[in-house]
Amino acid sequence: IELGPTEFRLLHFFMTHAERVYSRTQLLDQVWGTQVFVEERTVDVHIRRLRAALEVTGLDGLIQTVRGSGYRFSTNCP
Repeated sequence: IELGPTEFRLLHFFMTHAERVYSRTQLLDQVWGTQVFVEERTVDVHIRRLRAALEVTGLDGLIQTVRGSGYRFSTNCP
């Protein structure tokens, strides 16, 4: 699959921290770094791009939205 650099870092972070829910703020700090000032909704845009890239493999469901909390990477069915 083809991923942009941010989507790659996001996927790598999720895969190395599977099954745990991360808020947008936590993802911004971990993936973008603490010195970058971007809107929290930026995370949503990159999650959407990552899911679209994974969709061709049928694995887009691995990135799960946890309502009111954030996102997680899980190999368990939602």
